[in-house]
Amino acid sequence: MSLDPASGPGAEVEAPQSDGTDQTDGREEQAEPETGSALTEPGPPLDRTAAFYVGFFGAVGALLAFWLLTQVAAVSATIMLIVVAAFIAVGLNPLVEFFMRRGLKRAWAVLVVISMVLVALTLFLVAIVPVITDQVTQLIANAPGWLDQLQNNARVQRLDEQYDVITRIKDYLANGELASAAFGGALGFGIAVLGAVVNAFIVTVLTLYFLASLPTTKAALYRLAPASRRPRVTDLGDRILGNVGSYVSGAFVVATAAGVSSLIFLFIVGLGEYAVALAFVVALLDVIPMIGATIGAVIVTAIGFATDPKIGLACLIFYVLYQQLENYVIYPKVMSHSVDIPGAIIVIAALVGAGLLGVVGALLAIPTAAAILLLIREVFLPRQDAR
Repeated sequence: MSLDPASGPGAEVEAPQSDGTDQTDGREEQAEPETGSALTEPGPPLDRTAAFYVGFFGAVGALLAFWLLTQVAAVSATIMLIVVAAFIAVGLNPLVEFFMRRGLKRAWAVLVVISMVLVALTLFLVAIVPVITDQVTQLIANAPGWLDQLQNNARVQRLDEQYDVITRIKDYLANGELASAAFGGALGFGIAVLGAVVNAFIVTVLTLYFLASLPTTKAALYRLAPASRRPRVTDLGDRILGNVGSYVSGAFVVATAAGVSSLIFLFIVGLGEYAVALAFVVALLDVIPMIGATIGAVIVTAIGFATDPKIGLACLIFYVLYQQLENYVIYPKVMSHSVDIPGAIIVIAALVGAGLLGVVGALLAIPTAAAILLLIREVFLPRQDAR
């Protein structure tokens, strides 16, 4: 048997020649479809001007905005406590920095400032509140006698005969439940006092945290600005916070001056039995910009006239003169480094703030207006001038 010389190790084996018949046992080969060829062509994009599109997404946006507003309204009291605590912290920050310049670390400086505030509040509650309570009780007890003096006026007599006003006021004061009735009864009064104590504790704790972490918080907020504008944002932010802190400190100094001067004057003029309570009212109301000092003066002058016309006249003259001194000497000197805004804007801001948030809004209105004016002068107006 002869061997093929081409065969052997390493020889290539020729593939068998096809005879033209199908090797798939009669089954035809079917080409697999390409990936995605079974999907239809994408349709045109949604018409954002279509009535359904605009109406649907407009309604969804309106419902979402309404829901967010209701949630904000539900926690408005908490937000107000946070705002007040932040405002107080910014106001106390200059005092913290004062101790830091004397060599204390920030943590110790914050501890010293908070301790001073707590000691002052404790002394006020222990020494001043009982005196104020006694004097307010005495004021309420003497109010019917002042009402009797009003009845000597012919016009007041006609009004009293027609509407029985003075008699109703006397009965209301004679009940001895003025404070309780103002808060909805004894239970409501107790709940109001407890709520005030809790709110004061919350504000104190938040103020402590804000004071301790103020540099870190500022740095974190400033990092939200683009790197190219961060130095400018940092400068404006520091100036705004500095103005707020100076304003809070200045308002406290102005109110303290009004209270101390009123206390001395009332002892001299012959209203010593009500001097502490009335001086506290004047100092508290003097914190409210523009209108607070006038309200306090009206209250003291009215009580002075009810006690003795000569005392009332002396109160009227004193507060007219003192308000000129405060408006043109004390207030400009104290606030010269804090807020620099026109008087008309001060009045408008105070009225708007009081209408929105009450006394807290009136306190926040002036530094807020000063911050807005600073941004307008430093950011908006230069851009307008460059166009």
